[in-house]
Parts: sequence; C-alpha cells; structure tokens
Amino acid sequence: MDTSESNARPRAQDPEPGPPRPRGRRWAMDTRPLRRPAYRRLWSSTIVTAVGSQLTAVAVPKQVYDITGSSAWVGAASLAGLLPLIVFALWGGAIADSMDRRKLLLITNSGIAVTSLLFWAQAAAGLGSVAVLMVLLALQQAFWGLNAPARSASVARLVPADELPAANALGSTVMQTGQIAGPLLAGALIPVIGLAELYLIDAVALCVTVWAVYRLPALPPLTAVKAGSAGLRGILEGFRYISGHAVLLLSFLADIVAMVLGMPRALFPQFAAETFAAPYGEGFALGLLFAAIPLGAVAGGLFSGTFSRARRHGWMVIGSVVVWGLAVTGFGLSGSLWLAVAFLALAGLADMVSMVFRGAILLSAATDEMRGRMQGVFTVVVAGGPRLADVLHGAAGSAYGPRTAVAGGGILVVVVMLALAAAMPALRRYRV
Repeated sequence: MDTSESNARPRAQDPEPGPPRPRGRRWAMDTRPLRRPAYRRLWSSTIVTAVGSQLTAVAVPKQVYDITGSSAWVGAASLAGLLPLIVFALWGGAIADSMDRRKLLLITNSGIAVTSLLFWAQAAAGLGSVAVLMVLLALQQAFWGLNAPARSASVARLVPADELPAANALGSTVMQTGQIAGPLLAGALIPVIGLAELYLIDAVALCVTVWAVYRLPALPPLTAVKAGSAGLRGILEGFRYISGHAVLLLSFLADIVAMVLGMPRALFPQFAAETFAAPYGEGFALGLLFAAIPLGAVAGGLFSGTFSRARRHGWMVIGSVVVWGLAVTGFGLSGSLWLAVAFLALAGLADMVSMVFRGAILLSAATDEMRGRMQGVFTVVVAGGPRLADVLHGAAGSAYGPRTAVAGGGILVVVVMLALAAAMPALRRYRV
C-alpha cells in the first residue's frame, strides 16, 4: 500500500498480510517488508545514514584526541552525550505517541542534519574547542533520542504484524553493516579528504533520510490523545504500562541481563595485549575482536529467513540470550584468537535474533498509543546497558582477571535468564 503519492497524505492503516515466501528461499533474508513502498523508503534511507552516522562517530573522538592528546577526554566526551540521550529518548517516546510520527521524524532528522553541519563548520574553522564538541554531541544525541522511538514505532504502521521480525532483521542488519563499513571508510577517508569533510558527508546523507521521511504517509495517533501525554505524566504512564504487562517487562530485562552481565568489549584491549597478540600483533587482534560481534549479527541478518517465521517469540528471546551467554563464556575461555572470534561471532548472531524478537514483541504486544514510549525505554536500555557493562567488566577484569570476568559474566547471563524464564512464565507463553 503506497499512500505517499496522495496530496492529502491519508492516515496510514495497518497493512494487509503479504503473500508467503517461496519455499526455496525460506532460509535466506526475509525481504517481504521491502514490498511495502513506505517501509522500503524508510529502510533505504537507513542504508545511507547507517554509514554516515559512523563517520561522525569516528570523527568526534578523533578530533577530541587530536585537540587534547588524552583518552580520558575522549571518554568524557562520550559521556556528555549519554544523559541527553536518556532524557530525550524517554521524552521522545511520549511525544511519538501524541503527534504525527512522520512530522516528528522530519523535525528530528532535520535537527540531526543541522548538527552535523555545525560539526563540519567548527572543524573547518579550526576552533579546536572540546567544549564546543561536547555541546554539539549532547545536542546531536538529544535529537537522536527524540528520533529513535518514533522511527521504531512507525514500523508497525508500515508492515503487517507477521512481517515485524523480518522488518526488524532488515533494519538491524543495515545498522550492523554500517558499524563495520563506516569506521573502515572513515579510516580510509581521513588521510585523503580530512576530518571536517566526514561531518559534511554525514550531513548530506541525512538529507536523503529527510526526503525519504517526507515521502512517508501521515502517521498520526490512532486514538484520542490524553492531556499531558507528551510530558512527565505520559512518561510515567509508559512505565506503569510496562509494569502491568509482564511480557514487555521481561523483554527489557532479557536485554539488560545479556548486555550488563555479558558484554565483554571493555576487556577487548586487555585480551588483545595479553592473550591474542602473538602471532598476529596486538592491533590486528583488537580489530578482529571489535569486528566479530557485528559480523556475526550481519550473518544472522543475511539468513534471517531461518528464524523470522517463528511464532513463539518469547522462546526465541530466551534461547538467544542463553546462546549469547554460552558464546561469551566460550570467548572468555578461548586460548586461540580465531576460536575467540568464532565465539564472538556466534554471540553477535544470537544478539541479532534477540534484538529481532524483542523488537517484534514491543511492537506487537503494545498498543499503538504506547509504542513510542516502549521504544523510548528500549532506546535507553540498548544505549545504557553496554555502558554499564563497560564499567562492571572493567572493574571485574582488574580484580579477577579478564578470563574469569568474561566467563563468569557469560555463566551469570545463562543462570539469570533461565531463572527469569522459570519464575515468570509470560515470556515463555508469548506467541503470535
């Protein structure tokens, strides 16, 4: 259904289910959502911005380090964006439930594009100010926090319910591919065109996203909007909604358990230096460790047809988190670099499956008037969990050694996830 050509921009309704996939292709990536013109436009714009955003993600810490010569300042700059992201993601979820999501996407994507232009302007002018960079980073993350819930919540209005896992897999695959290709491209371009131009490329890429969003159908609320729903009252109402729906609460807890207890990236530098440096070199080992999880996630997306038709979404989340924990444990116990990379790739594949079905549960189990707020909380959990894991694993690695910290964290993931599944049956019973 393509309503974007109409001058009246009618309200988008839930699309009808599409035809089944040919049997011979059911193992490959499930591309049924791309038959929907509106979703195809949104997804196509993501291909461009997934790479462009990573250029800025590389350029900001590089510029901070060039100015200060200090990794501590690089870390401080990263934290400068965390609080605005948390605050505005929660607020953005409430706003996304109270206004036309297409309009909100237009405003926020335009804001992100302007911020990228300001990044370019300060770099081209040679300001050399870390304070300016931190302010711009906070502004960018605030716009992104407002944007992400509306973008994710819109997917359920663009594809039918049976295609939500496939749509989530398509989106996640593009983002993970951007996390691999973007930094590689940035490293190749900086010596050729300079640092400032990376920001400019990202700004141009965001113009593609703005145009794609403009071509979407209108996405206004399907029910009457309550007074105060876009403010603190609306945010608190979202948390009450989560507490009253066990399957939603468990979907968030599953991600917190996996990421906080089992994300080992803070210890990658120590593993690269102490365990895997020979015979390939510390730098090569470190690059492989950081690339392994996204590579596994991309592989999972390319073969998403093998799982996107599953009906027992709750069991898919439980199983994938358990596999993640086991794979992280295997990584912690590995003595070979290539075995460690294989376990991390398996973890990345499991994380992709978990992300696909957690996202599908949030979009299908929540009503439309709550989807924005659910996606706002989801954004905070996804962004905050790995950062908490960095602190926890860094401290545990220093106290007990990296192997014990990582393997112990993986085992804890398995134990806690199975305990939650046993104690609260809502996730086990959830299916579509």
